[in-house]
Order: sequence, then structure tokens, then C-alpha cells
Amino acid sequence: MLVHDEEERIGFRQDAAVVVRGGRIDAVTSADAVTGLAAAERIDARGQVALPGLINCHTHAPMAALRGLAEDLPTEEWFNEVVWPVEANLTERDVTLGARLACAEMIRAGVTCFADHYFAMDAVAAVVAECGMRALLGEAYFSSQGARGRQRSLEFALAHRGAAGGRITTALAPHAPYTVTDADLAATAGLARAHGLPVHLHAAENRDQTDASLARHGVTPIEVLDRTGILGADVLIAHGTGITERDLPVLARAVGRVAVATAPRGYLKFAWPTTTPVRALREIGVPVGLATDGAASNNSLDVWESMALTALIQKSTEGDPRWLTARQALHHATLQSARAVGLGGTVGSIAPGRRADLILVDLTGPHTRPVHDLAATLVHSARSSDVRTTIVEGRVLMRDRELLTLDVPGTVAELERRLPALTDRGHGRRVQTYDT
Repeated sequence: MLVHDEEERIGFRQDAAVVVRGGRIDAVTSADAVTGLAAAERIDARGQVALPGLINCHTHAPMAALRGLAEDLPTEEWFNEVVWPVEANLTERDVTLGARLACAEMIRAGVTCFADHYFAMDAVAAVVAECGMRALLGEAYFSSQGARGRQRSLEFALAHRGAAGGRITTALAPHAPYTVTDADLAATAGLARAHGLPVHLHAAENRDQTDASLARHGVTPIEVLDRTGILGADVLIAHGTGITERDLPVLARAVGRVAVATAPRGYLKFAWPTTTPVRALREIGVPVGLATDGAASNNSLDVWESMALTALIQKSTEGDPRWLTARQALHHATLQSARAVGLGGTVGSIAPGRRADLILVDLTGPHTRPVHDLAATLVHSARSSDVRTTIVEGRVLMRDRELLTLDVPGTVAELERRLPALTDRGHGRRVQTYDT
């Protein structure tokens, strides 16, 4: 079982048992100590490793319906020629089906919580309640929608905060500094402080965005967040591959309120020249959580893959094989990801009082044997398909690879029937224009 010591160092405990009562971890003890303990249910996980449930710190779950639709394109064409024209067709039912497909994929990959930022989020909240996952949800808006977009984001956040028995938390979700005006960002910052809500948005996604912001406005996207007051609220920044050295002191002043989510597979697909500066952010105390982004850009919602890619890309970028170590990667996948989505005191570790969000990983396959270094085996050898059981708040959502809360064949069949209308681009409309 993966454990954290008092200094948050990653370790492993052999022959352990976890006792769950009322959705919380009641005790972490030895297998022998619970032999005679009365229990409503027992899960025999001998030969498996218990981990805190993985967290997808930034995604767009309904975009699973667009997986593979916009391939091998630069960012601007990806948005303007395919994704945003297709999103103009989205109905609430399309969002529901995409979210169901995404949640099924994430549960099977050992993801127990995700941070989502999209449209028609009432439908996504209903899917979260249905399937048993945990989620931080925000209704995205652009300034091109007028004041109604910002108001709708607030209304959603207030209406769904604490829903699904407390498994849903909410955020305000302006899309990005290049699609939301300074005035709207400042208003959002005020609303966040007034209502005790976090903000989840894209910023400094890539270096081109930072260069364009400097050329047009004389400030970086991170400096825009600072001057509009967004960094004065709790904020989750998606991607940040365009964060520069001049941004680090700005972010350092916001430590304790700001976090970054990194989704490396998409950066490779778009051929972005930089990646999230994990080492620099960690040195100033900013937590970096792991993410996938949406399946339309990443093709996968596999946080396991994000963990391995983060470790490998950081080694290459820093030119240092000693960074990021497997144990450091597991820290990002557990406690840092929990902090990134505002749940640092709730999930992210297996300890008494924490919510019982757990996964069981089978390491008996030939690709994971022998085990010389368990952390390295988990990060670099194990796969999402090795997850056998996924548990959220004590409820088993997948047992021995069988999904228990979602109907995948029915979802796929209905989605397939709707694809021609969803993917049509002949109407000449798009939800927004990508122009950084």
C-alpha cells in the first residue's frame, strides 16, 4: 500500500489493511489485525497494491464524443476548423453521452476524481451523481457570450456546490485570458472571493499565447491573471507551458492559492516547444497536478500515462535523469493533484479521516515483474489496465475490471446514432474564434 510519511515522502507498507466506515478511512492497519473484524464487505487484495485514487486535474469529459475527430493539426486549425465548429452543434444529450463514456474510461483507469471545464455542465453533474465519481465542475464561458455567460457560470457553481452527497465541488470557469476580457476576469475574481469559489481556467497554455500577449498588451497571461485579481482567489491553471521566468515571482506571491495542471500528451501532439515547468513551480511551492485535457486533443483520459510522460518529459527537458524520480511523480499523482483541485485535506492519501477513494492495482503481469523498485514499477511499467478495483467514498465502482455504475454498450450505441449531426461542419458557425 502506498503511504506518505509526516514529511510527505512516498513509501510502501506491506501486508496492510484499510478499514472503511461511512465512506471514510477509519483505520490503516495490518492484515492480521482485521482477520476477525466484522464487516459488511471484504475485498481480498493479496498480491495487489492499494493507491489513493488518481485525479484528472483538467479535462473536458464530454469531448470523449470528439475523440479522433481533429488529428494532426496545429492548434489554431484544430480549434477554428474542427473543434469549435463542431461544438456549435452540441446538445445536452451529446454532453451526457460524452461524459458517460469519459467517466467509464476514467473509472477503468483508476481515476476517482476529475476537474471538468465545459458547457452544459448540469448534464455532467448528473452523470457524476449517477456513476459515483468525485468531480470539480465549472461551466465554461467566453466574453463573446456577454454578461449571461459569466452569470451562468456563477449560477451553476452555486446550484451544484456540494451535490451528489458532497462529491461535487464547483468552480467559476472563464475559458482563458485570450477569450475573456480583463473586465470579465476582474468580475469573476470578485465573484470568487464573494462566494468562496475557486477559479478554473486555461492560461499561458503555450509559448505562442505568451508571446502574443506580450506583443499586444505588454504583459504575460499570468500577469493578466495577477492584475485582474484572479490570482487573489484560489485558482487552477490548466497547462502553463507558456509560463516564463518573469511569471515565477508573480506565482510565488500566490502560493497557497494557485495550482497548475499538466497534460503532457497533448503538448507532444501539438508539437509545442515547451512543457509545464514543473521543477520551477515546485521550487516556489506551487503544486502541479496531473491531467489529460479532453480526449479530442489527447485521445485518452489515462492519467497513468500522464504520470509516466510527465516523469520522462521532465527528465528530457531538464537534462537531468535524477529529476523527476518515480517517487516524485507519485507525489504529483496523489497529494499534489488533490491540492490542485482543492481537496488536499480530503483525498490524495490513504490515512484515517480521508475519504475512501482507493484503487487496487494488480502487478502480477509479466510487464511488471520482477519488482526491484515498487515506485518505478508503478510509474514506468504498470498500465491503467492493471487497475482491478476502483472505489470512491467506500463504494465500489469497478470490481475485478467490471464496471458497476455505467452502461458502456448502451452509451456507445446511442452516441454512434448521433454522430452525423454532431460532427457536421457545413453550417459555417463556431462557438468562438481562436486568435491569441
